[in-house]
Amino acid sequence: MTAHAIVYAPIGQGTRSEQVVERLSNAIVSGLLHADEQLPNENELSRLMGVSPVTVREALNTLRARQLIDTRRGRNGGSFVCPVPAQMMHDRHPLRLATPGDLATPGDLADLGELHGAVIVHSAKLAAQRSTAEEHQRLAREIDQFESATAPQARAQADMRCLLMLATHAHSARLANQELEIQAEWAPLVASLYPHAAMHAEAVNAYRRLQAALQAGDEQASSARALDMISAQTDHLLEHKLRLDATAPPPLQTEGR
Repeated sequence: MTAHAIVYAPIGQGTRSEQVVERLSNAIVSGLLHADEQLPNENELSRLMGVSPVTVREALNTLRARQLIDTRRGRNGGSFVCPVPAQMMHDRHPLRLATPGDLATPGDLADLGELHGAVIVHSAKLAAQRSTAEEHQRLAREIDQFESATAPQARAQADMRCLLMLATHAHSARLANQELEIQAEWAPLVASLYPHAAMHAEAVNAYRRLQAALQAGDEQASSARALDMISAQTDHLLEHKLRLDATAPPPLQTEGR
């Protein structure tokens, strides 16, 4: 099972246009779909995702309005992924925008970390059972790319690709789709950690330990390494959130009558 197969898997029931938008947006933000990558055409997307061409057209219009894709005319035209500007990621950053009274409280971050940990831990356990030698090599190459990334956004996107690849190596479409959904919230959060070389190095080392356990086929060790990795990131995010809250300017006071 490949990561792109997860992105373009059939959509379930519900408001399908919004589901297509969410699926593709998540893939773009997480870096799974790269800048300037061409999407399948409308008819092919309709077939792959099990929705009508009208639904696909509505979803693509929404993605264009959000500046996540653009349409190019001509012989080699079609819909292409736009680069996600650093300023856009900065402006939308949940940790930056949130105040202590908003939804992004330390408790909410801890809950998100626990959910992400549950998905990644189970993915690691299954991947230790099911991964092939070729899949081990692909993950090793992704970790190498993560290690060589220098910009914070590039590091975050490489990190997300490693996590999604781990989930796909579990050979469970539900786990992989759950991971992709979580990444819409997780990717911009972890990007705030990766200006720091020490945190990047810590994450790379955590992946190396996880990779060794996966290659050994050790389910218990793979699960433990995955939990350690996500727990450490969650702790760092909580510390960063608390620092931001502590340095936030006080709310404006309204003069009394």
